[in-house]
Amino acid sequence: MKSTFDREAFKEKLEAQTSFPTLYMFKFIVLNGKEEQVASLLPNNKMTLKESSKGKYVSATIKAMMPNSEAILEVYERASKIEGVISL
Repeated sequence: MKSTFDREAFKEKLEAQTSFPTLYMFKFIVLNGKEEQVASLLPNNKMTLKESSKGKYVSATIKAMMPNSEAILEVYERASKIEGVISL
């Protein structure tokens, strides 16, 4: 099941609630073994990983300085191309 994403509504919300530049926290859940694909989204930033209790999934958190809402949206759009990724 593919969820729909309202890009413009999310952009408006980001711009209304955030002063740019800002330190933004990205959170993703992926199948174990796909962490490097997530890390490649923001290669110059530290990524924190937490494995699920059964080890099938990994939660990845990356904090990155973002200059504007477009930069944040671009990261999410690239992340959506990773098979099975869940963006939080």
